[in-house]
Amino acid sequence: MIEALRSAADILMRYPYSCWHYGDSTGFEGLIAASDLLDDPRYASFAHGVVVGWAAADRPLRELDNTAPGYAICRLYEATGDERLLAAARRLSDHLLARRRYRGAFLAFERAPLHAPYDGSVLPAAEAALLEDPGAGVFVDPIHFDAPFLVSLGLLLDDDALVDEGAAQAVALCEILQDSDTGLFAHFVLERTEERYGFAWSRGQGWALLGLVEVLDVLPPDHPRFEPLRLALRALADGLARTQDATGHWHALCGDPATYLESSVALFVAAGIPPAIDKGLVDPAHREMAERAWDAGSAALRNDGTIEDVSAAVWCSTAIGHYGAVPVGFQVPWGQGPLLIAARHRMGGHGG
Repeated sequence: MIEALRSAADILMRYPYSCWHYGDSTGFEGLIAASDLLDDPRYASFAHGVVVGWAAADRPLRELDNTAPGYAICRLYEATGDERLLAAARRLSDHLLARRRYRGAFLAFERAPLHAPYDGSVLPAAEAALLEDPGAGVFVDPIHFDAPFLVSLGLLLDDDALVDEGAAQAVALCEILQDSDTGLFAHFVLERTEERYGFAWSRGQGWALLGLVEVLDVLPPDHPRFEPLRLALRALADGLARTQDATGHWHALCGDPATYLESSVALFVAAGIPPAIDKGLVDPAHREMAERAWDAGSAALRNDGTIEDVSAAVWCSTAIGHYGAVPVGFQVPWGQGPLLIAARHRMGGHGG
């Protein structure tokens, strides 16, 4: 197993990062986890070097930089004391804070990246028109991007306003995207239509889970938004428990057996639920869910570090059938990253 995990970490170092894009955050957190797990500084050093190189380029930040691995940058700064990392984090936060908002949450894109449905669905005329001009959108993934980063940076800088903003972003995204009955999240909301789309997309639950666990790990427990976020996390964990397949996996749409089983989701759950239980954030009964998720996710790991049945980038679609037809068989940061984070928690450092 250890050699397979080492190969998985090597795959993350070979991945063609674009600095930045969706999934990079779990990739960089996975590299840090790999150095801890395998007692090998190469992986965290690689992550460190990429961030320094990105910062040194000194180009104007772009919209897609909202996917930068800010939480990992803060962790790397804590480990190294490299002031270049802190300067890069400050610059990134200034960029992120300048975005427009929808119901309190930052708009990730002024033109949402809508994709023609993977399953070939014929869209209603109004939705077809959105492909050409979707307008801005709010997405579930930034629960993992914005909130843990801004809270972590605020604590490093002793800046209460940044801490408050990070927590407020997590709460706003939960209010906009989380279903009160099931605890599960929609993928996105368009500002133009004010409607939710992609409800119960399973990897989206993984992004929300890991983001909520990380922000609650760093947010002071006496912060006024700690308890609302803990309740959101508990509701999500309960929803995941209700929709876990007998195999230990989750379908591409949670609880929908007509859709394929997506391996990355089990790895997100194995990465997020055990530390949440250890910190008293979710019901300890969910440890069984996490054990089954680890068994399923790790069984998809091959000796060469590849992981079976992880899908390509989903993008987004107003057609729910899109989510069950995403191509699979890809080696991407949202596969190997959660695997290594989960393995570090399970095995500890030094492969123990």
